[in-house]
Amino acid sequence: MTETAPRAERVRMTQFAHGGGCACKIPPGELEAVVAGLLGGSSPGSDLLIGLDDGDDAAVVRVEDGRAIVATADFFTPVVDDPYDWGRIAAANALSDVYAVGGQPLVAVNLLGWPMTRLPLELAKEVLRGGLDVARAASCHVAGGHSIDDPEPKYGMAVTGLADPDRLLRIDGGRAGLPLSLSKPLGVGVLNSRHKATGEVFAQAVTSMTTLNRDASRAALAAGARCATDVTGFGLLGHLYKLARASGVTAVVDVAAVPYLEGAREAVRDGFVSGGTRRNLAWVRPHLDAGDAAEEDVLLLADAQTSGGLLVAAEIPGAPVIGELIPFDGAALRLR
Repeated sequence: MTETAPRAERVRMTQFAHGGGCACKIPPGELEAVVAGLLGGSSPGSDLLIGLDDGDDAAVVRVEDGRAIVATADFFTPVVDDPYDWGRIAAANALSDVYAVGGQPLVAVNLLGWPMTRLPLELAKEVLRGGLDVARAASCHVAGGHSIDDPEPKYGMAVTGLADPDRLLRIDGGRAGLPLSLSKPLGVGVLNSRHKATGEVFAQAVTSMTTLNRDASRAALAAGARCATDVTGFGLLGHLYKLARASGVTAVVDVAAVPYLEGAREAVRDGFVSGGTRRNLAWVRPHLDAGDAAEEDVLLLADAQTSGGLLVAAEIPGAPVIGELIPFDGAALRLR
């Protein structure tokens, strides 16, 4: 008997994926072991300005006329049930890597994996339409892409952008004395986990995930920032640990100052914590002085985000200051 795909109006996209969004990333510790020793790092005098050295969000190569090319790729399994919203979220997440290094997206190509016998192709069209709409909002061209028949649905983009090579945002640019600003609230991970388990829809999470990091990137550059990263699958603590390690400083987080989406705390209390979040926390625990912070707060700080905000080592308009960088004192991360 030939297997037929279910009707589009009855499909919950998240039920076709083992994980969801950036929570389906390979765990950070295992990933670092895989890429250790591979070529691609930058070196003095090289035109490769940002490579594999510290795990920056995108690669950056200097070209002629005082410009630099930014290149990145990002894709993941469904994070929400609505295919159009999933497309928008995945596109915003991929574009974020360019903004995180201070670039402007120029052109993107789609990356699509689709289970042909399990999901109607009309849903794939909705996914692609969502990605196209967000790319258009970013003034980024979309020019084709690549698709495969895949047992699990996956979507994202490979994005190329432009940047000023003398005004990049780097993960190793942190210095003691700089404040830490966060452009989006945390909590989409636990809300997405609840959505997948119950079908409840959280409009505040969708709005956050589909908001471009363009304005935050521009504000960071205008403020003279030279250090930033976006907060995605490794959680705030994971990405901040990478920043602190690369910069040779200790990152101090003021727990009470960190903003969260409505419903995030309730989701943690009700047990909607992904395996990715727990792996993030296990990875940073040896480098974390959590002080007297409650376990609920620590889990939220490690929450695996999808299309999260920019974490910037500078004060930027509209973004709360959540901590500061201080001279390294034995712990890469410290909560107060």
